[in-house]
Amino acid sequence: MQKIIAVIIASAFALLAGCNTVEGFGQDVKGAGRGIEKAADKAKPN
Repeated sequence: MQKIIAVIIASAFALLAGCNTVEGFGQDVKGAGRGIEKAADKAKPN
């Protein structure tokens, strides 16, 4: 169980380090949401 928790924590740190900051992570998620929203808008009938 402790190994699983350690892996989860290490993964979270690696993810946040890849985005440089928590703010950067938020911007990445926001950008992904915008992409999904645009795709949904294109897919819906007029």
